[in-house]
Amino acid sequence: MFPYRDENQTQRTAYVTIGIISLCVLVWILVQGAGMGMALPESVCNLGLIPGELTGALSPGVEFPMGNGLVCATDPGRQLSHIFTSMFLHGSWLHLLGNMWFLWLFGNNIEDSMSRPRFLIFYLLCGVAAALMQVFTQPQSPVPMVGASGAISGVMGAYLVLYPRVRVFTLVTLGFFVTSFALPAWVMLLYWAFLQLASGLMPSAGQGGVAVWAHVGGFMAGLVLVKLFAMPVRVASHRTNQWEPRRIGW
Repeated sequence: MFPYRDENQTQRTAYVTIGIISLCVLVWILVQGAGMGMALPESVCNLGLIPGELTGALSPGVEFPMGNGLVCATDPGRQLSHIFTSMFLHGSWLHLLGNMWFLWLFGNNIEDSMSRPRFLIFYLLCGVAAALMQVFTQPQSPVPMVGASGAISGVMGAYLVLYPRVRVFTLVTLGFFVTSFALPAWVMLLYWAFLQLASGLMPSAGQGGVAVWAHVGGFMAGLVLVKLFAMPVRVASHRTNQWEPRRIGW
């Protein structure tokens, strides 16, 4: 399934969402060299989150092969700042574009339900929760973790709570054919969450380079934290027949 639009219109410009997307793109180009040369592996190794480094389970100098004869070695110290820097790094153009699309599709509505500073804090907290969940499940891993998908998973969890019945238009592959369905958000989001949980429980979890437990952790954080950050008001929605968050400014 690939969602490409929803019927949930916003009441104001999603400046924070746009800012996060812009920052991720700038980091990809200016810090990660748009995926070219040594900038990409160096950024992943030097700024990505290594679970075993954070927990102290790995000694300095433990190496992780990164392909093409490159290795990433752990540094002394826990590198706490990498919890945050890793949220703005990506491993490929496809990784970046996929994450930014999901952030735009769901993030603008979640930002609309909060003040902008509250949304930024909510986003970062979901990213931290996602990273810590991945570290908890693989505390000795030497594999650097990068990507905004943990924080975005939190945004998706919040969307499930606030807008479960909003229709999301989704591309679905049926054999050799691709068709479009308008699905309630709860169907698409719970299906996605089930896939992440099922992948995390498989024996091969973590071997494919996808931090699925970060997705699970971020999603769970979004489910819980949205009630603390969203600003509800009892106004019935003619579009969704559910209570909508209050539209507020800064």
